[in-house]
Amino acid sequence: MKKISFALVGAAALVLAACNKGEEANNVAENYDNATAENLDTMANNTAEAEALGNQANALENESAANSADTGANVDANAEVNAM
Repeated sequence: MKKISFALVGAAALVLAACNKGEEANNVAENYDNATAENLDTMANNTAEAEALGNQANALENESAANSADTGANVDANAEVNAM
């Protein structure tokens, strides 16, 4: 009788251990999916920020070019006034 009870307890322990392994595998897969989604979100945010910074750099370059053109015109006007 003791042999049968040991066999049943051993079998139950193996079944429970096997069930837990399946749950762990599911947790690993879920954690991987969550990490992948977080990485994609981070990449999207970085891309949007990089685009915004590029737009800002372009605006500053355009403003600098406009200021340079204005400064050149002012220098020419001052030269004409001084020549009079």
